[in-house]
This record gives sequence, structure tokens and C-alpha cells, in this order.
Amino acid sequence: MNTLQNEILKAITDMKAKSPLVHNITNYVVMQITANALLAVGASPVMTFEKEEFEDMLSIASSLVVNIGTLTKTSIEAMHKACEIANKKNVPFVLDPVGAGATKLRTKTAIDIIKNYNPKVVRGNASEIMVLAGESIKTKGVDSSANVNMALESGKYLAKEYNTVVSISGETDIITDGNKVLYVSGGSPLMPVNTGMGCTSTAITGAMIAVAEPLIAAASAMCIMASAGEKASKKADAPASFAVAFVDELYKLDIDDASKRVSL
Repeated sequence: MNTLQNEILKAITDMKAKSPLVHNITNYVVMQITANALLAVGASPVMTFEKEEFEDMLSIASSLVVNIGTLTKTSIEAMHKACEIANKKNVPFVLDPVGAGATKLRTKTAIDIIKNYNPKVVRGNASEIMVLAGESIKTKGVDSSANVNMALESGKYLAKEYNTVVSISGETDIITDGNKVLYVSGGSPLMPVNTGMGCTSTAITGAMIAVAEPLIAAASAMCIMASAGEKASKKADAPASFAVAFVDELYKLDIDDASKRVSL
């Protein structure tokens, strides 16, 4: 196992030991899915959208996840408030710009959060990342019409421009801080036909940024997803059974196997 893989192994081990409280402002579609995933990997999820709770909650939370999947005016206000408080309290946060490029509101909301609050990690699919970097890409709903390799230069630009780490999910995941580029392999073809897999990646990234620096945290989360996804696909051959097997594999995670998924 090389130095990078050892860093991933240590980060995942540390996360499990700490069981960080992760404050999620996420979308209604995936709330239970991501909460179960966080519990399975050893973190402690809390889901709240109420602005009056944020000061107290972010005083005890180890990290914040902001996911724009089901936008409303109220949720946008809540996201801005949470990010503002997180910055004030030095609580790291990760942004999932779900569907950026599909509507002007989604794109504007994501860019505003990036510009104003400096997320430690921006995690999205290729289309979303390219849109945020200024590319004209068609986004079909919240699914990507671009492949991950097309988005590498956009990811590097976004990372450098906003001093963040960009995590791009695909058949091979790419994680970059604008200079270094890490690759994570694994997963399953059944992952794209299960709702919430990208959002789960983001939630687990939220758990990881509580214990590790952003590049290692983002890569560790994708390693966890890759390992659990591949192992689940050996036990299930259809979407519904895969969804159950996937959470089981998160719970039984082989940290050594997950750590070996990353390469330079």
C-alpha cells in the first residue's frame, strides 16, 4: 500500500473512530437514503432545515452538507444562513450542486454559495462541474450528459478559482485541488439506476471532511462508494436489491479494499 492509500486508510479509520455529527441540508428525495448511509459508515447524521436551529446545531456538528436537489425559496435562504454560520464557526462544508445547468435558479444558487462561502469540497457529476466552470452543457434533469474526463479541466479551473476541492463522479471518479489529480475506480453499473447515489457520495464526503483535509476527504468518500458499490453488485443484479446490499456493504466496509481504489 502506497503513501496515498495509507492516508485514505487513516482518514476512514479516523472517521469511524470519531463518528462525526454531520448536519445535512439535503433534498427530500434522498433524505432517508443518505441518513442510512451515514449511519452505516459510522457517522451521525442530523437533518434540519430550520434556520433558528442552525446556531446551536453548528456549534456541535463536525461538518455541514448542502445539497440543492429540491430547491425552494425557503431552502435557499436556509442554505445561505447555514453556510454563513458554518464559516463563522469554522465548520467545514461540502456543496452538491444537483442539477446545475438544468435551470437558471439551480445554477445561480450553486455559484452564489461557492463564491460567498468557500465550500471545502464541491462534489457533482461532469455536467454540473462544467456548468459551474462556465461551460455550456445540457443537463438532463440531474443526470450528466458529459463524461468525467471532459470535466477534468473544468474541475481544475473551479478548484483554483475558488480555492476548493472538486470531486467529479463517473465510471472513474476524479478529485482535484487544481494541481493534484486523484482517480478512484470501482463501483457498479447499478449505481446510476439508484436514486441518491451521488447525494450519498456527498453525504459521506461530509463525514470525511470532519477528520481529513479536503483532497483526502473527498477521495476517501469516493473510495468508500467504489468499494461498497462493487461488492454490492456481486450480491444483487437489479436496482432494488442492490440498494439494500449497498447499505449493507457500507456497514461491513473493507477499509483496506476501499483505500486501494485510489491512484494518482
